[in-house]
Amino acid sequence: MPLKNLSNLSEGETAVIEQFSAEFTLQSRLVEMGLLPGVSIRILKKAPFRGPIELKIRNYEVSIRYLDAEQILVQLIKVQ
Repeated sequence: MPLKNLSNLSEGETAVIEQFSAEFTLQSRLVEMGLLPGVSIRILKKAPFRGPIELKIRNYEVSIRYLDAEQILVQLIKVQ
């Protein structure tokens, strides 16, 4: 299955982070927030008009900017 930008997922979808396509400064900030390759995340809410995206990572929730979410490449997990 091809990689997708995190910003393209819909509310309720779950994915695994594969890689970043951002510069080092943004990568460092994302890693500090717990967004690491191999980590499973779920989209909780998406604000309209390219607003913040609320994510569930491990046992906590975090919001990131839409532009940052575009720099995170994920593999969608099929729920059966």
